Amino acid sequence: MTLPITSIGLLDADQVKSVIGAAVLAPSTHNTQPWRFHCTSAGLELHADPDRALPVADADQRELLLSCGAALFNLRTAIQALGAHPATTLLPRRDDPALLAVVRPFAARRPDPRLVELAAAIPRRHTNRTPFEDGAVPPSVVNSLRHAAEVEQAWLPKLDTQQLEGLRELVHKAHHTQIADPAFLDEWRLWTGRSPESRDGVPEYAAGAMPSNNGGWVLRDFGVRPRGRTDSSEPLVVVIGSFDDTAVDRIRAGQAMQRVLLTATAAGLDASFISQPVEVPAVRAELRQLLGGGLWPQIVLRIGRGTPVPWTPRRSLDDVLG
Repeated sequence: MTLPITSIGLLDADQVKSVIGAAVLAPSTHNTQPWRFHCTSAGLELHADPDRALPVADADQRELLLSCGAALFNLRTAIQALGAHPATTLLPRRDDPALLAVVRPFAARRPDPRLVELAAAIPRRHTNRTPFEDGAVPPSVVNSLRHAAEVEQAWLPKLDTQQLEGLRELVHKAHHTQIADPAFLDEWRLWTGRSPESRDGVPEYAAGAMPSNNGGWVLRDFGVRPRGRTDSSEPLVVVIGSFDDTAVDRIRAGQAMQRVLLTATAAGLDASFISQPVEVPAVRAELRQLLGGGLWPQIVLRIGRGTPVPWTPRRSLDDVLG
């Protein structure tokens, strides 16, 4: 049974509905949307939804935590844009590991213009799997993306030419490992190529381009024919990492990922995910060594300007409450 939405702290019921609506616009692997929200008098609770986990692609539920972290960042940012401070506690109860965070919108604050800008970018951000246009992302924007990750206690290291080439090889290695696994393919097909009426998963209209049309970067969920531009381009490819790999680090990395994505959106850029090298454990270990051994790679992003594409669907609020 769906529980009613009530006022919480400084937010009335309509505002609570609004900020949850912003939270569910976060990205998630295969658009599984693995989160649930619960409204209490103490605050807004964010829960992981294990029924929407990916046992093959995400056996340790690391990407599930990243996705929920992204939803948490949207929630926090939407609350701040309304003039309230989102006091947030991660993993508040040891006896309930699925309760990932409690957010208490109590103290009044003047909205930070930078966060208002990011809040405005939430409904505009969407994954774009088409080939990106030629042209480098300006250094000032790259610096803003790096700062966005650091604000959320994650890191976006600068990759040299040798590291980028090594990363490209690892992407291909992980991709071939996954497509050789029948269980992975079954799971992938379950969540992709869905009809336009589906409220989750990746619909066919959101499919990306064939690998040869992305500067050699393999994009999962590609369609049966190229989409958009057909010439090769070289996007900005970045890795977001953390210094440890606990559940808290993964939630924080998800918040950093979303802050980076919204910063890119606010700058007029598109982004998509290159998930393969962090989903295959042995390849992820190689990527960690490629980065110097100090960072745990959490997600790889491709950033640039692509052909406009439709948004992927989202479940209704009734489906994520309770």
